[in-house]
Amino acid sequence: MSHEEPSGVSRRAVLGGAGAAVVASAFTPVAASAGTPNLPEFTGRGTDFGTGWRFVLANPDGVTDPGGRFADAANPAFDDSDWQVVDVPHDWSIELPPTEKGGTSSGSGFFRGGLGWYRRTFTVPPSLAGKRLSVEFDGVYSDAHVYLNGELLGRHPYAYTGFAFDLTGRLRTDGRPNVLAVRAVNPLPSSRWYSGSGIYRRVRLGVTDPVHVARHGTFVTTPDIAGGRGTVRVATDVVNDSAAPVTAEVRTTVTDPDGRVVASGAATVAVPAGRTATAVTTPVVGRPRLWSVDTPRLYRLRTDVAVAGRVLDTTTTEFGFRYTAFHPDNGFSLNGVPMKLRGVNLHSTQGALGAVVDAAALEHQLRLMLAMGVNALRTAHNPPDPQLVALCDRLGILMMVEAFDCWRTGKLDYDYHRDFDEWSGRDIAEMVHAAKNSPSVVLWSIGNEVPDASMAGGPAIAASLIAAVRAIDPTRPVVMGSDRYRSVPAPGSPQDLILRQLDGLGVNYNTAQSLDGLHARYPDKFFFESESSSATSTRGVYQDPDLLNTGENHTPGKRATSSYDNNLASWTFSGEYSLKKDRDRRFCQGQFLWAGQDYLGEPTPYDVFPVKTSFFGAVDSAGLPKDAFHLFRSQWTTTPMVHLTPMDWTTHRPGTPVSVWVYANVDSVELVLNGRSLGVKKFDRKTTVDGRPYLETTEPSGDDKNDPSGSYTSPNGSSGKLHLSWTVPFEPGTLTAIGRSGGREVARDRLVTAGPPHAITLTAPDRADAGAMSFVTASVVDAHGVVVPDAEPVLRFTVRGPGRVAGVDNGRQELAQGYQQPTIPAFKGQAVAVIAATGGRSPITVTATAPGLAPGTITVLGSPLGRRNGPGARAVPTAPPQAVVAADASYSGAPDTLPAAMLDGNPATGWSNHYVKQATATLAAVSRPREQDWVSLRWPRPQRIAALEATFVVNATTALPTTAEVTYRTARGWEPVRNLRITWGAGTNDPTTFAFDPVPAEEVRVTMTARGFLRISALVAR
Repeated sequence: MSHEEPSGVSRRAVLGGAGAAVVASAFTPVAASAGTPNLPEFTGRGTDFGTGWRFVLANPDGVTDPGGRFADAANPAFDDSDWQVVDVPHDWSIELPPTEKGGTSSGSGFFRGGLGWYRRTFTVPPSLAGKRLSVEFDGVYSDAHVYLNGELLGRHPYAYTGFAFDLTGRLRTDGRPNVLAVRAVNPLPSSRWYSGSGIYRRVRLGVTDPVHVARHGTFVTTPDIAGGRGTVRVATDVVNDSAAPVTAEVRTTVTDPDGRVVASGAATVAVPAGRTATAVTTPVVGRPRLWSVDTPRLYRLRTDVAVAGRVLDTTTTEFGFRYTAFHPDNGFSLNGVPMKLRGVNLHSTQGALGAVVDAAALEHQLRLMLAMGVNALRTAHNPPDPQLVALCDRLGILMMVEAFDCWRTGKLDYDYHRDFDEWSGRDIAEMVHAAKNSPSVVLWSIGNEVPDASMAGGPAIAASLIAAVRAIDPTRPVVMGSDRYRSVPAPGSPQDLILRQLDGLGVNYNTAQSLDGLHARYPDKFFFESESSSATSTRGVYQDPDLLNTGENHTPGKRATSSYDNNLASWTFSGEYSLKKDRDRRFCQGQFLWAGQDYLGEPTPYDVFPVKTSFFGAVDSAGLPKDAFHLFRSQWTTTPMVHLTPMDWTTHRPGTPVSVWVYANVDSVELVLNGRSLGVKKFDRKTTVDGRPYLETTEPSGDDKNDPSGSYTSPNGSSGKLHLSWTVPFEPGTLTAIGRSGGREVARDRLVTAGPPHAITLTAPDRADAGAMSFVTASVVDAHGVVVPDAEPVLRFTVRGPGRVAGVDNGRQELAQGYQQPTIPAFKGQAVAVIAATGGRSPITVTATAPGLAPGTITVLGSPLGRRNGPGARAVPTAPPQAVVAADASYSGAPDTLPAAMLDGNPATGWSNHYVKQATATLAAVSRPREQDWVSLRWPRPQRIAALEATFVVNATTALPTTAEVTYRTARGWEPVRNLRITWGAGTNDPTTFAFDPVPAEEVRVTMTARGFLRISALVAR
């Protein structure tokens, strides 16, 4: 059976209108060269074309070319000898220091974009004359203009879809050099999060005979699996670029996960000259082994195209046997087994590597997610790199592949809306073609939170996009993710008309009640949470555990959020609420947590330099788990576990009550302090209304103002929490949580009070199968190997052997320095260095040093996959700017009441700990006075101080402290001043004086307790 391509479709259009090759598994990476201008060794249908590029950043602050210096950059004769030598994938933005200048914003992580040029000079051997040659890009950010030997091959605006250009007849095969040039721009603002800039995904050269399988020309489906059969339907598009018609034989061979041939088929197809025709074969596999999240078994299809008995082209395609169901009432099932989507959202960036797509870094990230219990990934909010899809296939992670963050109506000045009308049909087709054979892909999404969803033109746009998807792949549901369904749409509204066209809907941040309302109104549609929770947190930072929502600390250097699952923006929910809401609704297919990992940009709740990383992740940007990771692990995994929160049993005052939470997936936990039991607490065993068991306490949670009880209440009438809690007066030593099941210990977690910093230790997981990146964690430890949670020395990483420091990160969201350098301060006692192999199997020795600490050393494996000019290749240590802080505070409640405002002499300004945390969909607003805070004065060199004078503002909101103490910093730490005498003023215009015996000090601190909020308009040392 065959199907001819419609008349008028040229080979050039076919190449330009589709994405990353389905034959990606045939492309073998090669070791780096220093830029030798020859074609790399031929390795099949595709040759890696990542080495030997030259790059120039023409303008980091705009997309114009000042002075026209690079107007002729596409010309082969242009002199690029002083350009940088780079390997691609490459991201020029992450190599720049973060800055407030050049049109940057917190959305871009304060990284610049601009205009960049790439050039690659190479020769093609005469043996390739008569072949079909093409160049294929998996992604360029953005608006790529591609030139060969000065001729414009074409442009591709969208950054997240692949594209290819035909080089046949344009390449010189007579020994003369060819020059491929790429112009890329990143106009700011173009993305709501950090996007990176440049050729950030792979590039390949394709070489085929004139008769060959088309790009994306293989589509494998397994239509009878639910019935127990193993039919493999293979549709193969055969291109005939020769001058004469041919009759091609298409042979398909299936091998099982063990590499054994288990089925084959053949078909012939007549292909006119210059046309494309489709051949269909249906080999049958007996007793197919199913692909699932627990056993991701992959089969391989080999396709040979032969003419007159001679094989002219061979491709390979991996696929899996699996079937899915998204039932509106009964939820999601895979191969007939009901399960929830335990998903995360991930942006397409890799922490310190920026936007550079590296297979080993992707695998490292995905394995972190798997350890949390994740079984699904949403590619928020764009089509993924083909390597990510291949990894999800291999690791058993279901995928919701998403097309766009906007349609015709944009969210930013320079986002995709400018190109939507002309390009969206081609880009969404490219998205589907690139991943259509993947067993992990179970949902196609046409967009995320698009403004057009509530506009009159939205339903027609949705219809067009849905039709484009179904024309290529009618086997998977089409959905979208949206924040515009938090109430049931009015009949005939754009939201209503769009939902009726979709197979299902992902909702973003809906209450339990709104989710129930949608299910009742649209009983034939399935629903899931495409974005859930979005609670914000900073690793190792804790605040107000008895509050369900906390204010933010705006003090410079302390901009962080609480890890007690209690820092929420107006639209967000706690992790516990989101887990309970999903758990109790069988009809809910599952959820995608926003987000799996912190990412550059969108640093909610702060919008100020240098806060440049999001706070939403269960894992921080360095890949170090936060407490939220363990909350979700306790609900998404079955291997017994317990986890103590806070992850710090060091930085508390003796006797201070510490709220200790335990996340666990066992029903009984005993807390032990220094060998003394603090009691056993248990979860209750409960059952959902449809019979699924779960663990939960039984107590008011107070987390849903919409319920009559004020607490989230399950349909079975129960309310409770997903953690056990104790209040423990702090004493140094060892705190242990012991988890038991059936009276037998099955898990434990332990916290130990740390002593002074003594040494650095380095650890690294076994390197990902994908290749050439290792992730080395540096921990600052005491003499007994305990991580010191408040240690923040500057760590310097050095490498000996065939490797380099590709980047460093410590997970701190407020960090002024860049990432691609070898030094970084530890944060909460830890930091991570990404070590890239540069080629060769010799071991790589990594050393971390810091003044006064014993160094740490570790050896990791080298890799022949390494490249010399990848991330971090040109990095040099750059210290972040050190501001001289003359005033500091433990907590500032608002951006305009910072400590520096005590020093400006203006009585109308000042520091305050007053805050108002706005209401959320489930929680009331909160503004509760803090029990204790401090302010301090600091000098560049010791001063002799005998008194402090503080002017407190007393009004309806703020009051005088009830008590105060004064301490000063010494080499031994903070010590109280002697003979403190406090003369309380009436406030506002009557200062309070703190007099004491004179002390030599670089910093003096006033610590205050209060029944109300505090405000100090002036603080002066005498």
